Order: sequence, then structure tokens, then C-alpha cells
Amino acid sequence: MDLQAQVNLQKDVTCPICLELLTEPLSLECDHSFCKACITAKNKESVIHAGGECSCPVCQSRYQPGTLQPNRHLATIVERVREINTNPRKRQKREFCEHHGEKLHMFCKDEEQAICRLCVVSREHQEDEKAHSLILMVPFSQEKLQEALKKLRKEQQEAAELEADIREERATWKAGTDFSRGSPHKLGPHPDRLTTSFSNHMQTERQRILKGFNEMRCILDSLEQKELQKLEEDEVNVLENLVAAKDQLVQQSQYMRELISDLEHQMSETWTLKKPKMVSKKQKNAFRVPDLSGMLQVFKELTEVQCYWVDVMLNPVNAISNIVISADQRQVKILHPFTFRNVYPCDFSAFSVLGCQCFSSGKYYWEVEVSGKIAWILGVCSSKRCFNRKKSSGFTFDPNLNHSNVYSRYRPQYGYWVIALQNESEYKAFEDSSTSDPKVLTLSMAVPPRRVGVFLDYEGGTVSFFNVTNHGSLIYKFSKCHFSQTAYPYINPWNCPAPMTLCPPSS
Repeated sequence: MDLQAQVNLQKDVTCPICLELLTEPLSLECDHSFCKACITAKNKESVIHAGGECSCPVCQSRYQPGTLQPNRHLATIVERVREINTNPRKRQKREFCEHHGEKLHMFCKDEEQAICRLCVVSREHQEDEKAHSLILMVPFSQEKLQEALKKLRKEQQEAAELEADIREERATWKAGTDFSRGSPHKLGPHPDRLTTSFSNHMQTERQRILKGFNEMRCILDSLEQKELQKLEEDEVNVLENLVAAKDQLVQQSQYMRELISDLEHQMSETWTLKKPKMVSKKQKNAFRVPDLSGMLQVFKELTEVQCYWVDVMLNPVNAISNIVISADQRQVKILHPFTFRNVYPCDFSAFSVLGCQCFSSGKYYWEVEVSGKIAWILGVCSSKRCFNRKKSSGFTFDPNLNHSNVYSRYRPQYGYWVIALQNESEYKAFEDSSTSDPKVLTLSMAVPPRRVGVFLDYEGGTVSFFNVTNHGSLIYKFSKCHFSQTAYPYINPWNCPAPMTLCPPSS
């Protein structure tokens, strides 16, 4: 038997699991054979991890453990191969060339047999038109083979453990998904593997999605009710106008009959029919579908900035006795509002309060409750020099002061990016100007805000204000801001007794 045939035969009688010659070989219905000890251990592992299902390690065909059959014919072949491997004479014969007696150190792919160095230069190889493909055979010692086999078995065991871990991780994630959907009875035999953090995360995400779509449904329902109400009012008006037109026509018809009767007796009178005012069939107010895409964009923009929500607290250190900050450092109000006529305060900064947090990089978002107030100022400040003041009554005024100069300090060039409310319904924003007078912009507000969101992008150089009450619509945005110093949240309750409150995240 040549070397290639021996190699192929030994491969056929090698166990695919332990890579040794088969011991007590058992065969499956798919004709693959394994050592009795190897396939029995594999079956036990399948019963534990796969719920009793067994599969062939080679072709993955399904089988029942009771269908394994001893292969006596294959066992006989294995014994013969062992005899060949243990017979010194045959092994020595296999290592040397039968024709030249030289050691076989090359393998010819074309002839599929091992050859010696003299076979390479023989006439058969020299005169052949096509050069034979030769491979140098490197002898391996038994120790190296055992070492390689040991390494392969270890890697095989690691692969089996990794497969079990992946199977367990997949079961855990599947169980976690069932649990978050409210089906704990589907968790399987190991519900304790589902971690609390995973359940909380999935539940929180589910609640956030449900809350967002519920808010959108409420908006759509409100718009629908308004449009239907308008349609009903138009219908009532049309019906009332038609009744009035009918009555008018009946009256004129009666009057016309009386005139005709008179004309028949007196040919001196004339009369012209007055046509009643008819109602147009065309509806005055046609229903307009709301801009859902715009509403979704507003929701998306507010949701994105709310990811940077920080829990802002107010600085309790303040020298102004007329300002009170709550114990939880979230609310500010004035004690004694001043009443005056035709006089504007000249020092609004007397009511200024900064947040405890300071920002020199990154993105930050916070919300301020302004319900019930008729005046306020809020935003971002990067200049603290105006807060280094002595204790005062908190309010000063000058009868000769120009109204526009009241806001002269609230400009980006002085470190203020703020918006304000005055006179209960006038919303303002203050920008830089080329003159000494500030540039005061009037802001249009479809829905008066009860809560205002502030978003600071330090690197992006922007400060944005959102009307949270009106589904997060953008109120105003300062662009190209240059923060020369550290930025702080800024709140000013003005001369209004109602409080301003910093809202906790996700409130």
C-alpha cells in the first residue's frame, strides 16, 4: 500500500471529535462514525444545553441517542491500521524507497506517492514532458504531534464553551424582550438570568416611545375637534341665513301680490323686486391638514436637545435681600415688588441669579417654569463682574432714563444671551448693534410659554430657546456666540412676585 492510500485510510478511521483512531466505533444514520466515549459525552452535552436534541458533529443531522449502532466492520479496519502503525518492519519499509532504498522525503502529486531523491532524477521524471509537482515532506516527531493534538483539543473545548455562552446569551436577550413586553411566563426555565438593568432599560425606552406618540395623538385630537367645531358653527350660520332669506322672500311675495292688486286698480304705481341675499355654498373656512411633518421635526429637535438635560441648581450666595431662593435651590422669587407709574427700573441686574453649574465646553439643556409671571429674563451669562456688587435694596430707578437703555447691558457683547417677557405679553430678544442703543427684537408667540427650555452648545456657539408648552417649538436662537469666559445659567424674576422654578430632568 502506497503512502497516500495509507494516509487516506487512516483519515477514514479517525474520530472527528478526538482526532484519534476510532475506539469502539458507533455509526449514525448519516454514516459518520465516532468513538463510543466521544459521542456519548457529546450526547450528554446536547441534553443539557439543547433540551435533549442531538446533532451530528460533522453534518449537523438530527438523531436520537438510541439510534447509535456499533460498526464492527470499521472496528476491524481500525485494528489492522493499528497493526501497520505498530509493526517496525512495515513502518521502516514505508519510510524507505522500495526501488532505491533511499529515505522517502518527497511526495509526487501526479503519481500520488512518496519518492526518494533518486526517484526525482530517474528517467521516468526526466523524460516526462510535463514536470511533476513535488512537495517536501517534513518529518514530525511523536512529541510534536501530541503537542499539536493537545492544542487542537483545547481549542475545540474553548469553541464548545463559547458556543454554549452564545446560546445562553441569546436565551437571556430573548427572555429580556419577552419580559419587557409584559410576558414573564415566557421566560423559560432560567428567568433569574435576566438582569434588572436590562429590564429597566427596555421598560424605560418603551414608556418613552408610548409617551411621545400619546402626546402626538392628543395634538391631533385637539386639532380635529377645533376643525369640526368650526364646521358645525358654519353649518348653523348657513341654516339660519337660509331661514331668514326664506322669510324675507315670503314677506316680499306677499307684498308683491298686494302691489299687483293695487296696480290693477291704480296704474300709477311701480315696484321693483328686491332679490334676497343668498348664502354662498362655498365654505368660508376650509379644513387645512396640520403640518404633521413640521410637528414631528419640532418633536425630534426638542427630543435631541433634551438628551443633554442637566440638573441645574441656583447659587444661594446672593447679596440682595429682596431675593429669596428656596431650600432645594430650584426656585427664586422677590419678597416685596415695587409699584410705580411711568418709571422704568435702571438696574435689572439687581434681581439677577446665576446657576451653581458653570460650563466651559460641551452641550447642556435645562428648563425653567414661568407660569403666572408677567415679566422675566432668562438665558446664558458669561460675565460675572456685574454680580460683584454691594448689598442693596434690589431696585433703583431714574425718572429721566430712556426706555431702550434699560436693556443696554443685556447684549451678547457684554456676555448676555437672553430673552425676556414684559407687560405680560411682550416677548423680546436682545442682540448687538452698532450704536449705544441695544437691538431689541420682538418675538411672535403662538402659544404663551409656561415652560421655557434653554440649550447651550458651547463649541457650536449657539444658545437656543424652546417653547415646551407649544410642543417644543423654537422661540429664538443666538448664533455665532463667542464665550470668552465660563458660561452660567441666568435667571431674573424681575419686579414680579410669581416665582421662577428650575425643572428637574425628565419632569
